[in-house]
Amino acid sequence: MTPASSPTTKPGTRRQRLDESQRRAQIMTAAVEELADCGYGGLSLTRVAERARVSKGLVWHYFADKDDLLESTAKATMTTIRDRIADSLDLTDPVPDIIRSALRGVASLSVTHRRELTALDHIVHNLRNPDGTPRLTLEVYEETYQAQETLFRRGQAEGSLRDFDTRVMAITYQGAIDMMLGYIGTGRSHIDADDYAEKLADILLAGIQRN
Repeated sequence: MTPASSPTTKPGTRRQRLDESQRRAQIMTAAVEELADCGYGGLSLTRVAERARVSKGLVWHYFADKDDLLESTAKATMTTIRDRIADSLDLTDPVPDIIRSALRGVASLSVTHRRELTALDHIVHNLRNPDGTPRLTLEVYEETYQAQETLFRRGQAEGSLRDFDTRVMAITYQGAIDMMLGYIGTGRSHIDADDYAEKLADILLAGIQRN
């Protein structure tokens, strides 16, 4: 996601007409900025609308309620992050090299997409169903799991990875990524994100790479 534009419009400037998907994206970008600045408890839908340069009523036109907006924002943010990493990879490389590059790319998100990660963390840990259960479940990872399984199966077919259950490995791999981002995100000055990614890659590849 890109940062929300300034709500100020120069006199006489015609606003760009956006289609439904663009307008939804604009509102979700504003929600990311609001969450990053104010946290979950301080989220103001009025300010979200102001950041998006739309009326509050238009927010309700595109989203059923606050929870729908936040769930949609979390899913869109996850897609943005996943695509950012995928686009940075050379998929013609050997699979172990792709895995190492992907982990480096994820670690770099702590700088390049810090606000998106902060907003996502707020939503994941606070958005709840009426019964108190998390609204976002592991189902939101399904597309990610499938892409990872495809990569692991390719490595097995090419002989660079040993035989293992690709679904179990995808869940384990994603869990390690989430823990890495969470730990790096604590902001402790002694954490070297690149070094963390390299060491994590060493550990994971030691377990799955064919000798």
